[in-house]
Amino acid sequence: MPVLAILFNAFVWGLSWVPFRQMGALGWHPLWTTALVYLSIIAVVLALRPGMLRGALSGPRLWWLGLAAGLTNAGFNWGVTQGDVLRVVLLFYLMPLWMVLLAWALLGERPTRAALARMALALGGVALVLKAPGSAWPLPASLPDWLGLGAGFGFALTNVFLRRAAQAPGEWRATAMFLGCAGVPLGVALAGGLLGLPGLSRPPVLTADLAWLPWIAMLAVGFAVANVALQYGAVRLAAGTVSVLLLSEVLFATVSSVAAGAAQLTPRVAAGGLLLMGAALWAAVARAPAPRDHRRPATP
Repeated sequence: MPVLAILFNAFVWGLSWVPFRQMGALGWHPLWTTALVYLSIIAVVLALRPGMLRGALSGPRLWWLGLAAGLTNAGFNWGVTQGDVLRVVLLFYLMPLWMVLLAWALLGERPTRAALARMALALGGVALVLKAPGSAWPLPASLPDWLGLGAGFGFALTNVFLRRAAQAPGEWRATAMFLGCAGVPLGVALAGGLLGLPGLSRPPVLTADLAWLPWIAMLAVGFAVANVALQYGAVRLAAGTVSVLLLSEVLFATVSSVAAGAAQLTPRVAAGGLLLMGAALWAAVARAPAPRDHRRPATP
């Protein structure tokens, strides 16, 4: 059951691009969709547990955690909706590099030789993914590429802040992350609207035909259950095992996006993806087992 719970979490995030693109077809920018999904989750959480809001806002460490989680969700959901799904997901998994650098800068953990080797492996993979025919350098070629990289950085930052907020109850951490996942996309959407960015000039209309409602409900229920599933599995499995199982998100995203024509699996991208996944697997098996009382809320 713990293994199935983690796989379910990966399945939800691996296929989350589908309802986001359906909402896009209805005229909803992914930032507005993300904000509405998490506002719905927060409304249910506060209706059941009103005290969660005060706990989630009880300290700066939880505020930073919410901000990092919000940046992760805004970048990931925006990226997979606008660009090649597989490229965005693979660039998101540049986490071994970000984790080493952030742990060094914020936690004082000097990188080992193995960590530096994983960084080199991940950099090789991302270079292959980004290198386009005719380009001199392997650089991000589009906004979705930058969003994938930024979301991966945000996820690594989220993991660091989760460790710094480890003494807070798991429910407080989860609510703080939900608040950030609603607040950051909402703030970016409003700012983008003031700047006249395409799709953000005004909030979408909640049309009377309710065509948007099933997709919002699907995302809200899916993310909420995925969060519970991850917390259930994370306390019963070693942290390295959880990390390896979560990599199945790449498999779910690859199969679904290539089959639907939302991604292109070229030999170069496949080779880069294998290097990135190798670095992530190596980092996962190198991690120590998680404490039995550890609660880690879900992010992509």
